[in-house]
Amino acid sequence: MDRLLFGDNQFFGVNHMSEEKARAQAIRFEDTSAIIDVLDIAYAEGVRTFMCTTHERIAEVCDHVRSNGDRYPGFTFFPCMPYAHKYANAVSEYGMLGALREFVPDEGFINAAMRGSRALATKDIEGLVTLLIDAEMKMFRDLSTPVIFLQNVVVDLLLGLGFDEAFRIFADHVRHRYGAEPGFITMNLPSLLDSLDRAGIANPIVCSNFNKLAFRVSGGIDAYSRALAERQFRPIAMSVFASGAIPAREALEWVHEQPAIESIVFGASSAANIRSTVGLVKEIWDEASVPVLA
Repeated sequence: MDRLLFGDNQFFGVNHMSEEKARAQAIRFEDTSAIIDVLDIAYAEGVRTFMCTTHERIAEVCDHVRSNGDRYPGFTFFPCMPYAHKYANAVSEYGMLGALREFVPDEGFINAAMRGSRALATKDIEGLVTLLIDAEMKMFRDLSTPVIFLQNVVVDLLLGLGFDEAFRIFADHVRHRYGAEPGFITMNLPSLLDSLDRAGIANPIVCSNFNKLAFRVSGGIDAYSRALAERQFRPIAMSVFASGAIPAREALEWVHEQPAIESIVFGASSAANIRSTVGLVKEIWDEASVPVLA
């Protein structure tokens, strides 16, 4: 994984501190070309990984990268699924079968439909889960997706249900069908690591909040620090700036003091903020570039 991963919250009106700022960003990025312009700035600064939701407009970004592959050597996507609103909207517009046709890869529609029917009829959860993964991955065909994430809205629901087996199903399918590493986003890191251990998922990639203010750190920063020190996993830090509450240098220096953290996902909507973040990471980690980690 790269040291810096570029996130997409800012493109879709997500801001955990300011609804007004979130609305302004959503308006600014109503046109997908505005999203692509920001991605181009990040790419020019050496950021090569886009950690994105499966929002329907990401499909337009995927189309652009596919059509202009020569402009984006080394560019990778880290899909994060599911994007729940997309399914709700599609069912409302197309109906159940139409929504299935909309999302599932064309060449596998009949097989997927049959799997889905069996899943619903026999409560075959594995068939249903793999069907939904394939539906989400349709937009990323022929693109590099070395890590595929399960979103925290599902991860933390499964934690609450005690459904450890679902994590194994997800991990096995993304490995076998897509040749990708499974990743998990959570708001409760210690509990998730316990669940992944029970599911037999070794050294998992886990993205969770890490920041010195313990902003949105469920269970407290001490529990997270113990996990970093004592557990074997590959951590990605999100919300390192606590939605702007921590100055960038201070936030990144704190992350640097947690050597187990492999990567940082950040969102930015301006060239100045992107360049500043990349520059600080190069300086603090004393690197000539934003490198790929082993």
